[in-house]
This record gives sequence, structure tokens and C-alpha cells, in this order.
Amino acid sequence: MKDKLSILLVNPPIYDFAAYDFWLKPLGMLTAAGKIANADFQLFDFLDRVHSFYSGKPKFKNDKWGRGSFYSEIITKPDVFKNVPRKFCRFGLPKDFFIEFLKENDHCDYVFVQTVMTYWYLGYKEVIETVKTYWPKAKIVLGGPYTKICPEHAKSIGADFIDGEENNPVMVPARGIEMMTRLNGVSLWNLYKNPETAAMKITQGCPFKCTYCTVPIFNKGFTARPYEEIIEEFNFIISLGVKNIAFYDDALLYKADEVIKPFLRYVINNKIKINFHTPNALNARFIDAELADLLVRAGFKSFYLGFESRADEFQKQTGAKIFDNEFSDAVKNLVAAGAGKSSITAYLILGHPKFEIQNVEDSMKYVNSLGVRSMLADFSPIPIVADSKLCEKYVDISEPLMHNKTVFPIIVYGADKVNRIKDICRSLNHKVEGA
Repeated sequence: MKDKLSILLVNPPIYDFAAYDFWLKPLGMLTAAGKIANADFQLFDFLDRVHSFYSGKPKFKNDKWGRGSFYSEIITKPDVFKNVPRKFCRFGLPKDFFIEFLKENDHCDYVFVQTVMTYWYLGYKEVIETVKTYWPKAKIVLGGPYTKICPEHAKSIGADFIDGEENNPVMVPARGIEMMTRLNGVSLWNLYKNPETAAMKITQGCPFKCTYCTVPIFNKGFTARPYEEIIEEFNFIISLGVKNIAFYDDALLYKADEVIKPFLRYVINNKIKINFHTPNALNARFIDAELADLLVRAGFKSFYLGFESRADEFQKQTGAKIFDNEFSDAVKNLVAAGAGKSSITAYLILGHPKFEIQNVEDSMKYVNSLGVRSMLADFSPIPIVADSKLCEKYVDISEPLMHNKTVFPIIVYGADKVNRIKDICRSLNHKVEGA
């Protein structure tokens, strides 16, 4: 066996009705790769908008916080979506780019393919089929949320190994492949040339048990990374010139005195200039005056707060994560600390099967009455969560395509009502922004 393995990391294209680079990075794959000590890595990221893999190809610019549109092409909808009144697209670099990359480079021993949403599996399948055509000797390892939520379906799309399977050479190094692994190791952001945006995750799990969320199923309890490890990864990221860091934590502010506050004080005391963002949503319950002050002074530029609904009964039945008085207190604390109201956004679920008690329109009006924006988070029916039973009367939940968050609210409400609610949200936000 040769001294070093060669591994290609692939972040696949997205097949969906809508997609936007909302700090969407393959953190899980880069983190897993960072723990492998004796391998040479290459990266092909279909969703890398800024740095083209070949000169002369189109590039897509970032906004001031590192977000932007993907290259996309309208394609034929799968049959299960024939009655959905939306255009279906493939988002990401053209397939020909990847074929050219595979032709121009030597075969790698392994190809790691990142997965995220279950209903994006057509993109994962495209990558697997292309690798098998042009690099037939490479072994393909499929990992990420899709493989955990739909393991049997994931086995059907052609990969050689699935993350977590007993015969997976990455997860079980003793089986045929001797991979030296690091206990720690930083995520391999250096595989990007001059990255402007990166992601971090400094905690694992969540203390809440929301009925629509997979986090408490995959993670038993809440843990935090050691402080020294957090600082090492952060310093590595900023050494690359990254300007925007998105936190992917599910409970970033939980046990704040032990975890996030020491990190924020490190950033402040060392006068490090960086922009932080929270696309995975913060729990507003924990944003007291001191924490709000530290967040703002450390460089947090966008505050996405998980709110879901202001209806007490809905909150009680789905996890009791946050109530409206706690949300309003958080907004007041952030504004008092110097955060602009335009930087604060509340996520509200659209299309939850308990929509009768959710009062989404009332919740939007409440959020906007505080002078901040609402963002509708379309509900995705996930097979393994408690709410999945409620979804079975609407869709065939065994088909991952039917987990699509654009589709499910349309099935629950109808396209006209979905359009009306989204128009109301835009109108309310416009009034807030113009105030």
C-alpha cells in the first residue's frame, strides 16, 4: 500500500425549485477530511460561485456578507412534481466542468461526496454516476445528513460506502485501509483559494427536543468543543483571509458563560476584525444584555433568531423553545447593544402540519411590530422526527423528493395561499425597512 491516500472531496450540485448561497459550505466534509492525517486532498465544489475552476468561466459575485446566487439551469421536473407550479432547476457549476476536472487529473483512491438535504439526492446521484464513468477505480464514500435520515435510499444510488456503515473504511480504519486519524485537526478551508467565507461549529447537539428537528435524534445531549480547539480553528480560518464566518451550531448560545462568551472575549480582546453570521438561527431566550453586547462588539453582523410562531399552544406542542416575551426581550437587548434592527430576522415556519394553531400571519405581524424582519422557513417533512406521522396524510414520506420544503407548504395550504402569505411577509418587511 502506498504511503498516502489520494482523496477528492466533492460538494454536489443542487436539484431544487430554489437555492441561494446563504453561507452554504461543506463544513461536515471538510471537518471529516481534517481528521485524516495521511492523505492528499483535492476539492471540487459545484457550489463555489466566486472562484472558478477554469479561467474564463462565469463567476458569481458575493454581496457584502458573502452571499449570492448560484449558476442555474431550468430542467425537467421529476414526475412527482408535475402538479407543483414552480420551475425546477439544477444549481451549481455545469456538469461539463466536473467531467473536464476528472479527465485532467489522475484518479484518486477515494471520492468523498457531501450530502445535506434528503431531497437533493439527484445531485448526489449525478456525482456518483460521473465519477464511476471517468474514474471507475475510485471508491466513493457518501456521507452527511441524507445518509443518516434515509440510509436505505442512500445505499441505492451507487456509492461504495455509506457514512456510518460497518464496512465504511473512513469510519472503521482497521478494515482493509490503514488511515492515520487525528483526534482533532482543523477543517480544510485551505483547499479553497483565498476563501472569503467559511463556517464553524463549536458545539454539538441541542438541549431542546423540537418535534420537527433531527438534532436531538442524532446527538444525545449537548457538548462543546474544547476552548483551545475552537481558538486553533478560528485562527486558522482567519489566517486564510476569510472575512465572513457563519456558525452552523444548533444551540450556539446554550451554556454561554462556558462556551460562546469566552470565544467572544478572545475576539474582542485581540481586536480581530471579522463578520459573524448565524444562518442556523439563535435561540433568543439566551440573549441577555451582556451576551447581546459581546455579540455585537465581537462582530456579529446578522442575527437570525428561531421563533417559528408566537402561538403559545404551538410552542408547547412542538418543543417550547421560545415564547414571544423572550423574543421581544432579545430584540430589545440586541438593539440596545448597537445592533441595527435591519440585521435582526425571525424565522417563522410555513406549512407545518399543525398550521391550524400556528397563526403564521399573526406571528409575522408581531415580529414586524418590533421593528425587525420575518423570514418564512418552508417546512420540510423529515421521516425520523416526531412530526413525520402528521405529514404522512399529505405525502409519501418514503420518497425523499417529497421532503422538499417548497413542495410541502403548497400541498398543505395550496399554491394560492402560500403566495398570499409570502406576499404579506414581503409587504410587512418592506414597511419595516422603510420605517
